[in-house]
Amino acid sequence: MVEKPTEGGGTEAQAKDACLRLLAARARSRYELESRLAQKGFTPDVAAVVLDRLAVANLVDDAAFAEQWVHSRHTYSGKGKQALSRELRTKGVSNEDAVAALDQIDAEDERERAAELVQKRCRTLMLPDPSHPDARSERDKIVRKLVGMLARRGYSQGMAFGVVKSELDRAGADTEDFDGSDLG
Repeated sequence: MVEKPTEGGGTEAQAKDACLRLLAARARSRYELESRLAQKGFTPDVAAVVLDRLAVANLVDDAAFAEQWVHSRHTYSGKGKQALSRELRTKGVSNEDAVAALDQIDAEDERERAAELVQKRCRTLMLPDPSHPDARSERDKIVRKLVGMLARRGYSQGMAFGVVKSELDRAGADTEDFDGSDLG
């Protein structure tokens, strides 16, 4: 049986091939695939039929996609839960699937990953000599940089500040007078 192109789009076979090419590069959410098919001119009906078939074949599974995305982005990119939640929303993952995937990262995992990021960044920073007259000001600049780095990666301000203070203490910086209130 030869498929005829539908009005304003391609065939189901062409849509399936397009999806398989996209999935060969990386896992994708159903929403991402629907969007790409729409950009390529496939009708919503053709896209729905193809995506339903791919879902039955377990090639499109938003819950599995969300788990894989969270694991990968947390482990390799150092993303915090807030950033991962935003990313999953933009990928069209349901709140239920996103919450289930984000639950695989507990507070201790997130704190450990944040500490690793700060430790890595501290290797390239020069911590000020506590006896230097501008030591406090220089230390505060470093703290702002590190807290900002963690915030951009989706870590809460409280966690970021706690991790930075702890890592600077460990590195020998003077943080006794530091409460973070003057970082604003």
